[in-house]
Amino acid sequence: MMARRSAGLLLVVQLFVIKKLGVHKSFSVTCRGPGFEKEGAVNFGLLMSFRNSSRNELSFSELYRRHVDLCVEAEDLGFDTIWLTEHHFVEDGYSPSMLPLAAAIAARTKRIRIGTFVLLLPLHNPLRVAEDAATIDVLSNGRFDLGLGQGYVPREFIGFNVPREERSRRLREGVEIIRRLFTENDVTFEGRSYIVRGATLYPKPVQQPHPPIWIGARSRSATERAGRNGYHLAGLGAEQAQIYRDALRAAGRNPDDFNVAELCFGYIAAKKEKAWDEAEFALHHLLSCYGQWIAEANDVPGDENFARVPPVGELRHAGSVGFDAVIGTPDDLVAKVEQLEQHATHLALGLALPGIEPKKIRASMKLVAEKVIPHFRRRTRKRAG
Repeated sequence: MMARRSAGLLLVVQLFVIKKLGVHKSFSVTCRGPGFEKEGAVNFGLLMSFRNSSRNELSFSELYRRHVDLCVEAEDLGFDTIWLTEHHFVEDGYSPSMLPLAAAIAARTKRIRIGTFVLLLPLHNPLRVAEDAATIDVLSNGRFDLGLGQGYVPREFIGFNVPREERSRRLREGVEIIRRLFTENDVTFEGRSYIVRGATLYPKPVQQPHPPIWIGARSRSATERAGRNGYHLAGLGAEQAQIYRDALRAAGRNPDDFNVAELCFGYIAAKKEKAWDEAEFALHHLLSCYGQWIAEANDVPGDENFARVPPVGELRHAGSVGFDAVIGTPDDLVAKVEQLEQHATHLALGLALPGIEPKKIRASMKLVAEKVIPHFRRRTRKRAG
């Protein structure tokens, strides 16, 4: 991917690292549901990964407390969704257990939605995931979104003793089990990876027929399966979104009833130079981690190039780093979101880059809330009027 330049910035680095996925052919009735009532408005989400770095080594107790506080403040600032994300065995503490975090955030908030972007289902027991997800939906009174993916980092599958070559099948079987547990009683399922006998979920989720289910996809075939089966898409770019919507139509579904989320890392300050000065080390750390993981996985030709990350000091001047991010001003982010809204309904904005002090993350969030979100809300009101 070539980096694009627009007024003010831009290395715009918009990363989505979810790897090739698959979904079973089971039917699902997943529509927009609660939280998607703002027709025409971008859903502004905040991605939280609860990571340290060598630049800012808080204790993990302090980091978790402060970042949960940021999630509560995001609700007060007008963000629509908190998205949580998962990886394992990462030295900086990248959140390995999202569902307890989701429960903690649910207990301290009232309006904001909470979702997983994405839970690595092959590393989990799907019956346990269904129970935990239903419990969080109850705790939050129907504010939970369940995003699922197959994962890609080799060391994670080694650590969990899960054969990596089984990940697509485990995802396909697991998502069917979860959907059926949400919507049926006395569920029996016999697959190659999982067996469930006579299971009934109590309590059921608040949202009916079930919480929104999202599938992270990268390949064309996985994207088409997500559309055919009626799941929302955590995707990568306009071309993929069109493939997804075509698949929805081919399956007799209305694309307007479904959502596309896109991830965009970034850091916002009053001036571009200030944003880079405060965030370049953190972006370098983030890109280096993802680059190493993607290169090791080597799922798609060219993935080895992701490991080539310019050093701090040169990164801000790089024309292309294989990824995409908005490090700059509110106007830079407005321009980026105006591009994304042509194909995406939801933005997962990763402002909490690893190692940036919480007070600086808070300042970046406030700029987005004061200068970016109102731009799109005002425009939506004008359209409605």
